[in-house]
Amino acid sequence: MKAIAFTQSLPIDHPDALQTIDLPTPAPEAHDIRVAVSAISVNPVDAKVRSSALPEVGEPRVLGYDAVGIVDAVGSAVSRFQPGDRVWYAGNVARQGSNAEFQLVDERIASLAPKSLSDTQAAALPLTAITAWELLFDRLELGMRNTQGKSLLVIGAAGGVGSILVQLAKQLTDITVIGTASRPESQAWVKSLGADAVINHHQPLDQELKAAGFDGVDMVVSLNQTDHHFDAIIEALNPQGKLALIDDPELIDVRKLKMKSLSLHWELMFTRPLFTTDDIAKQHDLLTEVAAMVDDGKLVTTLGEVLGPINAENLKRAHALIESNRTIGKLVLEGF
Repeated sequence: MKAIAFTQSLPIDHPDALQTIDLPTPAPEAHDIRVAVSAISVNPVDAKVRSSALPEVGEPRVLGYDAVGIVDAVGSAVSRFQPGDRVWYAGNVARQGSNAEFQLVDERIASLAPKSLSDTQAAALPLTAITAWELLFDRLELGMRNTQGKSLLVIGAAGGVGSILVQLAKQLTDITVIGTASRPESQAWVKSLGADAVINHHQPLDQELKAAGFDGVDMVVSLNQTDHHFDAIIEALNPQGKLALIDDPELIDVRKLKMKSLSLHWELMFTRPLFTTDDIAKQHDLLTEVAAMVDDGKLVTTLGEVLGPINAENLKRAHALIESNRTIGKLVLEGF
């Protein structure tokens, strides 16, 4: 099968940063479905792994953690799917990825794709939807509390995770959502997704919040540059507030959280598949729920741009755009 892989960590403008190779078509293990990949999206984790992780000697590493495709074969223990099913998923960072014609994925972290979306529209959502759902309901535990009268600040709301998190928060809770975005087009995008207010994270957050009518917020989801905003986040949070993040900030002084009794929550959507946790199938369940919400018209795709077919050149372009930190929504590629 054809795949796009890397064999060493190189800058994305290097000719060999990503290469087209041939690999054997993999055989499913017990819980695996084998998927003929139709469309993929590119996430910051793709660029992060490419630039910092070293493949085993002689073993090309295939990136890609979002995909939509057709089930081609199933393992002996598979009960949720059969060949011919159209599925979506975000995969497992420890396994070969979706930048290939065929991919193995554990059935417990996949679900049937939304019927109302095209392959490219659907490919934009799985990883970010899982991340956003787990942030809101597993880490911040919004489903366990009355959110009416509470407020949530989402830093970096125009990106992939922010774009679906704003929608989920507005559809499934009563919380007031304030998103941050710095450009007129990204601010308009966040507002269109349902945010109650949008502020500019290139300006002091406390001043921006006050100008928008908020003296403080009860929760903050920080999706990028947490170290840059850390002191401002602490200032913005109300006493006993919650901070959740997904990025890898430079060292932050968590002792600063003590005075207000603030709590810190980290989210990595790969935790369940990496450790095969007892509740691994929750990712199947939440993707099934997200697909239903899409088909009911409650959620919209966060597709930003389709960059063309799945090949090395288009993936290099996608990685470069991701590394610019100026994307709106998701970057998607379709077909080989």
